[in-house]
Amino acid sequence: MTEKKTSHLFTNLLKYVVPLVVSVGLCWLLFTGIDFKEMMSIIREQCDFRWIALGFVFSIAAQVFRAYRWAIQLRALSIVPPIHVLVYSIFGTYSVNLVFPRLGEVWRCGYIAQRQNSPFTSVFGSMVADRLSDTVAVALITLFAFAVASDAILGFLRQNSASYAAIAGILRSPWLWGACVAVVAAVWIFMRRRSSNKAVIKIQKAVRELWQGFAVIVKMPGKGRWLLFTVGIWTCYFMQMYVSFYAFPFTEALLDSYGTQVALVAFVLGSISMGVPSNGGIGPWQWAVIFALGIYGLPHAQAVAFANLSLGTTTMLTIVLGIFTFVAIAAEKRRINKRKTIK
Repeated sequence: MTEKKTSHLFTNLLKYVVPLVVSVGLCWLLFTGIDFKEMMSIIREQCDFRWIALGFVFSIAAQVFRAYRWAIQLRALSIVPPIHVLVYSIFGTYSVNLVFPRLGEVWRCGYIAQRQNSPFTSVFGSMVADRLSDTVAVALITLFAFAVASDAILGFLRQNSASYAAIAGILRSPWLWGACVAVVAAVWIFMRRRSSNKAVIKIQKAVRELWQGFAVIVKMPGKGRWLLFTVGIWTCYFMQMYVSFYAFPFTEALLDSYGTQVALVAFVLGSISMGVPSNGGIGPWQWAVIFALGIYGLPHAQAVAFANLSLGTTTMLTIVLGIFTFVAIAAEKRRINKRKTIK
């Protein structure tokens, strides 16, 4: 019993405490030495919030496209929730992640599985496929961004030799690639193993159901529409970043000088930073965007103002959509219960 409690405590520390510490620590480093009055003055006097509002439109569109894309995957598993329910699940995912990192994905799978009376593991597997496709999309966009802006990125890294050496050391580390191979081999051996142990059989069944939801992306009908929605999602995400550059005269000047590549580099580094455990990207995202803008010579104070306003307003939108979602879900449950009572 003590071992179970210790394991549960350790899991909760990894899930909730570590991301919070990362967020707080990076924010503390981010704001150390920052003149808040100067930052707020830059935002008040120079920001055109109409461009930020336009960015909200692209952000919401991306989440709606994500709901439609997920519907295609779920339909292949004979799970057909109404599209407004899937939109609620996506809005709710991001709002839950603000408080409990990575728990939003679990919440949306549980919500859909319970509402549609479907196996959680299959729904979860489709979500894993959904997230894997995002990883592939970010990798492709990253390669494209590096090809377009390699001179600027390599030039900046050479000026910051410590960063260059750290990145190169990670990529060349045999421990990283060895660990990846070991994990794959361990999972393969475990799944091939025949056992009469109920716990092992249960885990193997769960993994197979998870794989079923994951693999459905290969054989599902509507792959063309799925691909179009994927392009739509990432185009909207990029456009949110791109139009935000017009909100400040100094970031608009970067677009005039360097073209779309400056927004692309900021977008890619910001997207990669979302893989760092944190509450809604708070901390890592600003660091990544400030780093990207620094590549193109933007003064630190202006880069901090842009990054903090961009993430701050996006977080505000996420909170508003989250409140709307949970109110709508509660209202829907109330209507369903009333119908059952009348019958």
